[in-house]
Amino acid sequence: MYKLLFFITITLFSSNFTYAQNAYDITDEEALRIILAAKQKAKESNVLVNIAVTDAGANLKAFIRMDESYLGSIDVAIKKAKTARYFNIDTGDLGELTQPGGIIYNIEHSNGGLITFPGGIPIRNKDNVIIGAIGVSGGTIEQDRAIAIAGANTILQ
Repeated sequence: MYKLLFFITITLFSSNFTYAQNAYDITDEEALRIILAAKQKAKESNVLVNIAVTDAGANLKAFIRMDESYLGSIDVAIKKAKTARYFNIDTGDLGELTQPGGIIYNIEHSNGGLITFPGGIPIRNKDNVIIGAIGVSGGTIEQDRAIAIAGANTILQ
């Protein structure tokens, strides 16, 4: 009986493991297109940035550090993307809610550290379903946000 139960468990796990990816998840091809579009926008803006793309589960899917961009911006870019996905909101908009007296003041101390200033954007597919997020860091907050938006909008075209 024990061997049969073990066999059934392993068989079920193995067969389900193949299909574990969420149907509403960003593909590696989409993540690459987003990274390259964001990098192009950064070049046009004459700014050196780090760009992170996460999947629907807020796991890092793609990343690029432009040559000579700030080392300290690596973690910030990744956390901006994760923050945008955790809360499905532009990190700049979230930041407005986290100010002293705000309804979620100090939330940036949760989840291993969040980033609540502009540069993180949820990525939506053509059906308006969130499939991941992008985070950009290294420029001004306005530049970071514009670069992230340019990247996120790429898959809508």
